Amino acid sequence: MKKILLLAALITISCNTTQKKQNEELPGRLGNNDLTVNDDNRINQNLLKAMIRNGLDGAAPAPPINISSTEKERLDYVNLLEPVYQGVFKTVFSSMELPIDIESETKTIIGEDGNEIKIYISKPKDMSEDIPAILHLHGGGMAILSANDTNFIYWRHKLASKGLVVLGVEFRNIGGAQGNHPFPAGLNDCISALKWVYENKKELGISKIILSGESGGGNLSIATTLKAKQDGIVNYIDGVYAQCPYISNLYDKGENELKSLVENDTYFLRGDMNNIMASLYDGVDSKNPLAWPYHADKTLLEGLPPHVITVNELDPLRDEGLVFSRKLEEAGVKVRSKIIKGTVHASECIFPLDIPEIHNAAIEDIKNFSYNLN
Repeated sequence: MKKILLLAALITISCNTTQKKQNEELPGRLGNNDLTVNDDNRINQNLLKAMIRNGLDGAAPAPPINISSTEKERLDYVNLLEPVYQGVFKTVFSSMELPIDIESETKTIIGEDGNEIKIYISKPKDMSEDIPAILHLHGGGMAILSANDTNFIYWRHKLASKGLVVLGVEFRNIGGAQGNHPFPAGLNDCISALKWVYENKKELGISKIILSGESGGGNLSIATTLKAKQDGIVNYIDGVYAQCPYISNLYDKGENELKSLVENDTYFLRGDMNNIMASLYDGVDSKNPLAWPYHADKTLLEGLPPHVITVNELDPLRDEGLVFSRKLEEAGVKVRSKIIKGTVHASECIFPLDIPEIHNAAIEDIKNFSYNLN
């Protein structure tokens, strides 16, 4: 009996040691739940220096509330996030000079809900022919930030300097300075902007329309395309370029296929923070594909224009973008996906001075995609 017990103990120790070793070999927080972005050896070191300089390293702070908190408490929390992020972006971009030879103007249109929508237009001076247009839908989880924020102005001007007309849409958010406007308010504004741009292509000097955005803007770029298909106007859109799209509403980590939600949690973004914002957009358990395109079925995806889906290697949202890309491919949509190594969420947009090669590659890729569409 003693020999049997000893053998069982040795087997248990061996199994525990093997399991521990296997866990340690897993990437990110899948292998070590205490890991922070500072200690993950995959991180681009220039990016990490920028994150440290701006106080964005370590584990992103946990929210003081959760999705069981009252709607007012969740909304108050989201409202507090907006000036924090705007302050960070203002600091990061304070030394950036806008590209020259760019014309800017602002148009105000009336949306299908009867509300005013500002559209910020950046384009090259002295255009001699029609050129592709980027209808840019900014990030912020459909919850916060403005198309007129410093970082988004810079992004539009940089794209325009490459020979594109870029139009930033001031769609309604669920929180922040604009007030509380849940789904589908922001989506309706994006559809309204798409229709206006299409109807004014000649006046604007536009040859093609590409929807593009990062994070929540990636969501809206895809969702606007799905809504356009439902409305019979998907032909208005020539292509979609979605960066680090926030599209699943599975931020309670309950979906096994989205391992990056655990692997990269707290690296700049947190799942519990995303969950709170998502709960205010279209409800805690929503799988409406117009709110969360990850859940679109094959029938809805069929016949969509070409897509590019880019994701960041160290982003909690990485895997939902990759899975969605496969769903597009299975539906017969022409799609290309790309993982930007060593980067956290939307790094290519946020840190142009610190990782210029990654930033410039993203800009060039959007330009090339736009010009090479048939």
